Amino acid sequence: MPDDGWPEGPLVLGVGWNFPEHLVRSAADLAAALGLHLVCAFVDPASYLTEWEPEGQRTALSLDPNVNEETDYPANQLQGKLERLLGQPGDTWSFRVLNGDVQKALSRLAENTGASLIMVGADRPGSLAWVDRLLEGSVSASLVRHQQRPVLVVPDSRPARPIPSAS
Repeated sequence: MPDDGWPEGPLVLGVGWNFPEHLVRSAADLAAALGLHLVCAFVDPASYLTEWEPEGQRTALSLDPNVNEETDYPANQLQGKLERLLGQPGDTWSFRVLNGDVQKALSRLAENTGASLIMVGADRPGSLAWVDRLLEGSVSASLVRHQQRPVLVVPDSRPARPIPSAS
């Protein structure tokens, strides 16, 4: 981070298939307040980076050998959900689909865009999410450990379940 104030790079927001609406609205509000462009980025972990081209273009192949035209559908559906919240992409926000390891892909994007901040949602609750974190690790924890730029982790908006008493 430069010593002469807040950097002017975009705010990079990591979004998943079922992103919480408050995460996107919080990111849009923060980007607007800071005068930054919002880059909403989905990382497809079922694909991997196969080549780095100088112009910044990426060629990706799916790990699923049965790839068909349906593979584009989820990203288009996700962009549609974002457009319903934020309007059409343009001066204030854009959408990127990345490939591979989520933490590494978001870090690459932040580096390549000169991002001033990375924003992600907190780890999902539940036993299936716990198994995912056990196998793949926590994206938010990994970003916080490895990033040189600020990482903002937004908590889940659902009320926490009460902790059962020991009595």
